[in-house]
Amino acid sequence: MDLAVVRDDMVDSLEHESKGCVHSPNVSQAMRTVPREVFVDDERGAYADRPFERFGTRVLSPSTAARMVEALDPTEGDDVLVVGVGVGYTAAVVAELVGEANVHAIDIARRLVLDARSNLSKAGYGGVLVDRRDGADGLPEYAPFDRILLEAAAIEPPRALVRQLADDGRMVMPLGAGEQSLVTVEPSGDVDDRLGGVAFQPMLLEGEQADTPERNRTRREDRERARRSAESRTGWEQEWIDWDSY
Repeated sequence: MDLAVVRDDMVDSLEHESKGCVHSPNVSQAMRTVPREVFVDDERGAYADRPFERFGTRVLSPSTAARMVEALDPTEGDDVLVVGVGVGYTAAVVAELVGEANVHAIDIARRLVLDARSNLSKAGYGGVLVDRRDGADGLPEYAPFDRILLEAAAIEPPRALVRQLADDGRMVMPLGAGEQSLVTVEPSGDVDDRLGGVAFQPMLLEGEQADTPERNRTRREDRERARRSAESRTGWEQEWIDWDSY
């Protein structure tokens, strides 16, 4: 099987009006160049337009990756931050557009960071910096960024990421909880464009990633337990009652 031919067929289908995910010649060429099979470890299914599961994360389908990169609209020389790098495929496509030394990527899961580094190196994009960080914190020491790509859903643009945008920068992210939209975000934090529905996993907090030893002990769950405990106390147990005044 000639994978280059299959890759071309994949991009041709994404350019076809029935999908219309790829519009620009630059994105088309980048996706024809990046060897997707390196990132999904499945030559037979690598170029099918469907997502994969790997190490507890979802590998974006080619059409979803294309929509995000088209919305990001990076140009050569742009400094780009990819948040939630996963297996590294989208970061590789961006690196093909702006240069690998201009792409920085982070993920909260250590196993995915190691996997992304290995995949990017094998695919020829070893110059992409991949670090383990909490996505909501971004990568402030390398800011500002001309473009930020968030590959996880949030109910509002993360403030730290907005602060790390250049004055004329742009962030692309899935916005929402139950119903999500792919949006572009301005440096002011305002949503600029809504580009249709998507379905992404939510951004994880420290302790929620799949490789955490105690997966069920998350910050959200701890806060919820504390709230329920406070609400279930009888009157004499409530700390906010000043019994000395009675």
